Amino acid sequence: MSVPTTSNEVTASGLSSQPSQKNMSKAERRELQEKQRAAKLAQKQQPQTADTPNKPKSKPKPAAAQKKSSSGPTETAQSSAPDASRSHPKDATSAPIVDGEATSKSRSLRIFSHFGLPKHGHGAKGDIHPCIVKLALQFSEFRISGANARCIATLTAFKTVIQDYTTPPNNTLSRHLMTHLSPQITHLVSARPMSVTMGNAIRQLKLEISGSDIDMPEQDAKDLLCQKIDDYIRDRIIIADEVIQDFAGKKIKDGDVILTYARSSVVEKVLLSAYRQGKRFSVIVVDSRPLLEGKALLQALTSAPPVSWTLSNDSLLPPPPPIPCTYALLPALPSLITEATTVILGAHSLHSNGAVFSRAGTALVAMMAKQHSVPVLVCCETYKFSEGVMLDGFGKNELAPSHIFQTIPTSPLTPNLEILNPLYDLTPPSCITAVVTEVGLIPPSSISTIPMALGRINL
Repeated sequence: MSVPTTSNEVTASGLSSQPSQKNMSKAERRELQEKQRAAKLAQKQQPQTADTPNKPKSKPKPAAAQKKSSSGPTETAQSSAPDASRSHPKDATSAPIVDGEATSKSRSLRIFSHFGLPKHGHGAKGDIHPCIVKLALQFSEFRISGANARCIATLTAFKTVIQDYTTPPNNTLSRHLMTHLSPQITHLVSARPMSVTMGNAIRQLKLEISGSDIDMPEQDAKDLLCQKIDDYIRDRIIIADEVIQDFAGKKIKDGDVILTYARSSVVEKVLLSAYRQGKRFSVIVVDSRPLLEGKALLQALTSAPPVSWTLSNDSLLPPPPPIPCTYALLPALPSLITEATTVILGAHSLHSNGAVFSRAGTALVAMMAKQHSVPVLVCCETYKFSEGVMLDGFGKNELAPSHIFQTIPTSPLTPNLEILNPLYDLTPPSCITAVVTEVGLIPPSSISTIPMALGRINL
């Protein structure tokens, strides 16, 4: 007659042979669990031998097996050393480094991989119009830069695309034209990341296309769309800049010292308009590498007055002299900010939390101006408004291409030199006194009211 196993007996495998624990007391169940855990821990700590059950004999794996195995950090020549070291930190020291130069570059660029590097040799699918190919090349080589200039160039190119477009049979222009424009937009984005101004303009163009009358003749519909594009450029950019000139010009007085950074087309118009109105002031142009856009602004401010000035004045008075300017690089800002009475800056985009996304260095100028109690005015058209929120300039940015840095000397001692230059930064709303728009001067805390001022209320 067999004697049943008690609750204190454990088999050799470390598992209890007791069929059920219902009849055990609480102390017996706890003791059984302690013994089971101790047996499992001892079994894991035993050295791996050839006669261990359920364990295959250790033998070198072939290359194909190592590639499929998750424990093999040494894969083929195409394997990534950073990935292997991340998944198996203990084996990272024994993993051979293959193609060290490419590995170091991938490590240094990993945190900037989301910045939207320009892609050379891009090829978009679909029928790309020649004017779009040319425009993409100009974008990638920075021959056309600036939010306003890029938006106007894009809309002008789309006018050519629309006029050369022919609706296929059994299709309507309001539906098929957007399909035709999609690869054109993709091709431009592959050359350089899309700006907020381009995105807002393209979104408005798509709304106009979807609202086209299907009964209207094709040529009339295309002419109407081109007219809508011209109206958008005139109302949202050209006339908006003229209104901003009046608002910002009233803040400039005789004897003021205006400090500006880099180059903004609307800031350039404000300064020239105020000076032609008879106001006498000086300008400090602060610039920085690699684009050195302030040189173009300096040339525009110090050149002779245009012929339109003499034609608009019946008197024989000589034209005013060029605007007295001072040009300096960004490191000289601390010694120049004390002389400024007003800081006027441009913007790439304006976000709903009041932050201004602009050329890298703008945030430094605004913060230093606030520290010295100098008012900061940001000139920005409302079509640059973005309903998104930005908290820093790292989440979304753009890197300057390498061909801009051709003037930087290189030496054999630095063959792996990586030059990283983000093009934009974010200025917090606390450093901005007011934003000058075509709907008036708005404090940064009230930027979210811009859609309401323009009559765009989402119900």
